[in-house]
Amino acid sequence: MLQVTNLSLRYGKRVLFEEVNLKFTPGNCYGIIGANGAGKSTFLKILSGEIDATTGQISMGPNERMSVLKQNHFEFDQLPVLQTVLMGNKKLWDIMVEKDAVYAKPDFSDEDGARAAELETLFAEMDGWDAESSAANLLSELGIKENLHNKLMHELNGKEKVRVLLAQALFGNPDILLLDEPTNDLDVETITWLEDFLADFQNTVIVVSHDRHFLDSVCTHISDIDFAKIQLYTGNYSFWYESSQLALRQRSDQNKKVEDKRKELQDFIERFSANASKSRQATSRKKLLEKLVVDDIQPSNRKYPGIIFKAERDCGDQILHIEGLKKSAPDGTCLFSDITFTMVKGDKVAFLSREPLAVTTFLNVVMGEETPDAGEYNWGSTITRSYLPNENSKFFSGDYNLIDWLRQFSADKSETYIRGFLGKMLFSGEEVMKKSNVLSGGEKVRCMISRMMLTNANCLVLDEPTNHLDLESITAFNDALKDWKHVALFTSHDHTYVESVANRIIELTPSGIIDKRMTYDEYLADENIKALRISMYPELINA
Repeated sequence: MLQVTNLSLRYGKRVLFEEVNLKFTPGNCYGIIGANGAGKSTFLKILSGEIDATTGQISMGPNERMSVLKQNHFEFDQLPVLQTVLMGNKKLWDIMVEKDAVYAKPDFSDEDGARAAELETLFAEMDGWDAESSAANLLSELGIKENLHNKLMHELNGKEKVRVLLAQALFGNPDILLLDEPTNDLDVETITWLEDFLADFQNTVIVVSHDRHFLDSVCTHISDIDFAKIQLYTGNYSFWYESSQLALRQRSDQNKKVEDKRKELQDFIERFSANASKSRQATSRKKLLEKLVVDDIQPSNRKYPGIIFKAERDCGDQILHIEGLKKSAPDGTCLFSDITFTMVKGDKVAFLSREPLAVTTFLNVVMGEETPDAGEYNWGSTITRSYLPNENSKFFSGDYNLIDWLRQFSADKSETYIRGFLGKMLFSGEEVMKKSNVLSGGEKVRCMISRMMLTNANCLVLDEPTNHLDLESITAFNDALKDWKHVALFTSHDHTYVESVANRIIELTPSGIIDKRMTYDEYLADENIKALRISMYPELINA
């Protein structure tokens, strides 16, 4: 158990947390949510002891061990992979180091013998003899092949390092597990493995993530940071979001009778309780929701951007035709080849690849930003495109305030008109005078979305549109694309975004494409597609 008592954190006049009291209990997974800058990662750092709170205390049960997913990917660069994982259980690792040091003494004394005996007992009690095999199995389950286990960490690529650090955090069955954005840089197979692992994990998990599918799959509770307080709610992210929106609508409905509101909320709870039986955490989550009373559900104080895309004209019959497109990376590695397909009205296509650079390069090619090595593409004459690139720094090099920045892309130059679009993306009052070259990553993306809304294009091209956004902006963007009636080409690591928006999946490979009209979940579950993917990726054949 982890208890937070009277916790406050202040930086000068800024108050991040004020008198926070929480209790995190075993068997539950707590998702920490809040707007960008609310203090989610800071809260985890306080829990782990990395930074000190202004007031209050953090307490754990006696002999309990906390493990933290490391964010510094270079911290263990000079250490072997297997050793890095073993270090995740600090007490066991310290015993191993001391034991080896005692046995290595050239003048081994009786006192050394007695200490060695104590260490051997502790080592055995902690299943030390199975530690290396357990660590190796964990690495293998996370996709780190055995031939990498004895390499130094700096010899691994970034994605492999993430998996090793995840194995380090999970190793040794910690009593309390802190995970800050654990799905970053993980592929869908590894994320699914982690979801299954955490669903069966019997201890306490506290996680910060912008991945709604992940939060829905693993969380039994949501801890919402808002107005310097942290409120604890039963249920996963979708339950928190939908129930808070329902409560907000009810609060604004002055004519609805109290009993009618209570009945509506109770029906809502029962529906979610029934749906919980389909999840991997079925039993515990269903019981928690059944105990919930309607008064526990509170309206959210969050503000959601107003993302509304309007097309100036409908698409004609000719959208986009691609024939034999091929492109290689600067080092000569083939990113994709023999890409041939035709888009039709209503297509909202999610592009996938095991190599993320392949999709970004593909979108740059069809938007005319890069030249293909072979093949051609042709857009229909009625198609107008609006592009949200993954890398947007070139748009923010000038010393403009936000009004003048957005005015560059608008036919209507009036300040009232420009302020309207900025206001939709939650830039209001004096915020619109902020300089564009000092914006955060999330603020830049919101500006780029404002720019897109101005175009009234009928084709949206989106490269990782949810990157840098908070959950509120991601949800609003997701809803806008679900309502979009025209065509879209996009790629995203956000599972919920892809599943709820795409009606067609195209996977780019070095030897062609896999093109299926189905949802993302259907695509991932299809055994024939899994076999086809293996045949098209040399590294999967050799795995």
